[in-house]
Amino acid sequence: MSLALVAMSHSPLLDYVQPAPEVTQELIGVFDRARAFVTEIDPELVITFAPDHYNGFFYEVMPPSCIGTSAFGVGDYGSAEGALPVRTDLAQDLAARVLESDIDVAVSHLMALDHGAVQPLETLFGGVDAVPIIPVFVNGVAPPFAPMRRMRLLGEAIGRWAAARPERILLVASGGLSHDPPVPQWATADERARELLLAGKNPPAEVRAARQQRVIDTAHAFAAGTATIRDLNPEWDQAFMGDCASGDVGRFDAYVADEMAEQAGHSSHEVRAWVAAFSALAAAGAYAIGERFYRPIPEYIAGFGVMTATTED
Repeated sequence: MSLALVAMSHSPLLDYVQPAPEVTQELIGVFDRARAFVTEIDPELVITFAPDHYNGFFYEVMPPSCIGTSAFGVGDYGSAEGALPVRTDLAQDLAARVLESDIDVAVSHLMALDHGAVQPLETLFGGVDAVPIIPVFVNGVAPPFAPMRRMRLLGEAIGRWAAARPERILLVASGGLSHDPPVPQWATADERARELLLAGKNPPAEVRAARQQRVIDTAHAFAAGTATIRDLNPEWDQAFMGDCASGDVGRFDAYVADEMAEQAGHSSHEVRAWVAAFSALAAAGAYAIGERFYRPIPEYIAGFGVMTATTED
């Protein structure tokens, strides 16, 4: 069965900070085209590749990747909260096949998903209940990071499984591109922040609200040019998207974690979700790019990209 892909940046600020009207209209247009693409594909199963932002995965145990056999949304930044329609049987089979491919992947029977995984589903389908999913967590926030080739190999194993399935399958990658939001780093965090990074599940409402407000305030400051976070890097973003478009997923192996953080910000590691998804698509054969949208959007603290692709017949 042929596969299709949508890769897109996410931002918790979509409903909280307003960019210029022409930027908003441009995003409305690209989201409409992505939705039309998905409608035409009419997927029977969606495999999501997404990071987490210390809402579901913590340093208590931080796997490089994890497949969820059951999942729920935590509801951060107004994203959907509650149970998600995971195909448990297929997720379990996928995990077994990936492990048989000599790829070490964790398994969660109760995966917590934040806006990073949920927002694309809401954007593309208008909600989270439209199509059964298999969620794949790809660590893109918490160092140390696995070499990028490991993300490619993970994706290729998932792609081989998906290509052998009879269902119409859509791969959805969420994250990136260049951005450096105020996410605490373990190496520099104070004692209180380390407690949250270590085991911060189910924070009190006031703690979550304060955390979210800090990001919103940073976005306003960043758009005004007064924030101290690293700037966006459109050149890096476009080069990465070019590697995605090339069809040569071996290019991803050249990305080095420390260089990524230096050039494109600490959260540029979220592109690991794109790497896994494009590698999964490539495992099914040559692919063709459809949509390729990019714009740096300071109000969202994001180099914002959207790409679609399908395997060639």
